[in-house]
Amino acid sequence: MKSKIGNTEIEIIKADITSLETDAIVNPANNFLMHHGGLAALIVRKGGMIIQEESRNIGNVPTGGAVITTGGKLKAKHVIHAVGPRYKDGNSGEAEKLSSAVKSSLEVAEKKKLKSIALPAISSGIFGYPIDKSSEVIVSAVISFFREKEKNKESSSLEKVILCLYDEDAFNNFVKAFEKIMKN
Repeated sequence: MKSKIGNTEIEIIKADITSLETDAIVNPANNFLMHHGGLAALIVRKGGMIIQEESRNIGNVPTGGAVITTGGKLKAKHVIHAVGPRYKDGNSGEAEKLSSAVKSSLEVAEKKKLKSIALPAISSGIFGYPIDKSSEVIVSAVISFFREKEKNKESSSLEKVILCLYDEDAFNNFVKAFEKIMKN
């Protein structure tokens, strides 16, 4: 599934994010940038300890924030570490913090003048954010980011944004959210 907003193409795919040849992939990180579990651990395993070492040098990142390191041995040149929220009850600011993590990732990519980025289902793994809810927040954050640019007649360095999901359920939830939000 693809759509274009301004000069940016947004696509949803089912794949292993660590295999993509984008300028950056997004790592759903914790505040301490210690990549010991889930997708974060896989990114370090495939990209090398340089990613963890650079992260350690950065230090703590607030929830909703994002920082960038090199991609090590990954096909992606960079890894953007986005800190999403742990899911509590849905009424503790989780949606705002998740939306902020997505927008922070896109802003970091633009600041570096990157042309392509791939984002996973941030906070939906170890952090327990239900996929049906996180997909709506993430898709909405991406679409509103680029609609705002289009409204302000600004172009983006990002020509391609990939929402990359690993399993069928996540993929289907993102497609459903995308179709719903693009109609509005």
